[in-house]
Amino acid sequence: MLQFAPYSAGSMIALGLCFLLVCIFEFANGFHDTANAVATVIYTNSLKPRVAVVWSGLMNLLGVILGGISVAYALVELLPPDVLTPPNGNPAVPMLVALFGTALAWNLLTWWFGIPNSSSHCTIGALIGIAIGDSFLHARALGHSVDWSQIWKVLRALFISPPLGFFLALLAYLAIRYTVRLPALYTPPKPGEKPHPVVRGLLILTCTSVSFSHGSNDGQKSIGLIMLTIIGLMPATFATNPDHPINRTELASIAATARPLIAQYDRYSFRKDALTSIDQLADPSNKASAAEIRGDLYEILSGVRDVAANPAASQDEKNTATKLAKQLRPSVEYAPLWVRVLSALCLGIGTMVGYRRIVQTLGEGIGKQHLTPAQGAASEIVGAGLIATAGYTGLPVSTTHIITSGVAGTMVAAGTGVNMRTLRKIGLAWITTLPVTITISAIVFYILA
Repeated sequence: MLQFAPYSAGSMIALGLCFLLVCIFEFANGFHDTANAVATVIYTNSLKPRVAVVWSGLMNLLGVILGGISVAYALVELLPPDVLTPPNGNPAVPMLVALFGTALAWNLLTWWFGIPNSSSHCTIGALIGIAIGDSFLHARALGHSVDWSQIWKVLRALFISPPLGFFLALLAYLAIRYTVRLPALYTPPKPGEKPHPVVRGLLILTCTSVSFSHGSNDGQKSIGLIMLTIIGLMPATFATNPDHPINRTELASIAATARPLIAQYDRYSFRKDALTSIDQLADPSNKASAAEIRGDLYEILSGVRDVAANPAASQDEKNTATKLAKQLRPSVEYAPLWVRVLSALCLGIGTMVGYRRIVQTLGEGIGKQHLTPAQGAASEIVGAGLIATAGYTGLPVSTTHIITSGVAGTMVAAGTGVNMRTLRKIGLAWITTLPVTITISAIVFYILA
């Protein structure tokens, strides 16, 4: 597959397939993640399913538009630079097929069994697997060719957020229970019965907040995946930011400042490639294409990121490296409005088609008794806060795991107990997702490449 020539019929068919896969993956993502946002309002009859899904989709879109793109490219930067932009100019087809094929297959498998699995875990596991597969492909040491500092940064947020969701939702439920004396809040809904107006308003508000925060975090992940695909499809058009025209002289000046920082630390195997890219940018006779400039910039970015994360570097050096990365990123890290809209549409349509299984699991499967409005509100308030905070700090978290752990926390706070069978299924998916997706994507990438 690496031998596909750019713009050949074979490469365009393969990349078209990849674009279809990313849309299907985001559609499946809606089954899992966005369904968590609408679960409570649908389960308590606060909103009709279609109204809830459309409203959630609009709030997701707003969150995607206002939430920035830091999370999107935190994921993209898990990949080695030579995978993002192959140095021979060929499309990154093996990376895209391994990524979307692995994540989509695991997402659909867990959805089929009604398990609230994390699409974030699927995506991150597949990206890590590709980085590992690339190191084997080029016979590089894993400790050097994979940017472990970026991986640990992403994984820390994924591991810490579920326990936080559990304990904060537990406390939020207790606060509601001891301050609000409204019996309707603590009674499980009856089929077809309209909730109390106050309860209905509260749950619509929490649904809105979770949907918006989901767009500001999970929606960004799909933006990053779509951007990977369209850059592979049309590198001449999308490799660099059209709203931030390339100024070779300015970029060469920034890169020259980065050279002494990168040159003095030999911890990262891409150091040599980063130094080569700095020289190529500074060479006025080098008539590089937009895709080649993108590749050079990602090599340099990987070098300055390594300096920023290197314990041996001084604080001044780390600050300088972070500043240089901030100056380089606008040229290659961006997202057009239509990509954001496409992301929200795929998530919303997926939710509309496949929300029922996950809604039933959240409403009836996590606790020994059915979910009450107060429990749903507490878990969603906490979830919205954690997801939004992570989104604006550039850390990807799992909406599914935050909301489900929050619901479990409220069940413990209410004294109703939790359904250990369901929690075991969710926990098993949480534990196995990363190893499974890492292994499969590494093997698929290695074979295809």
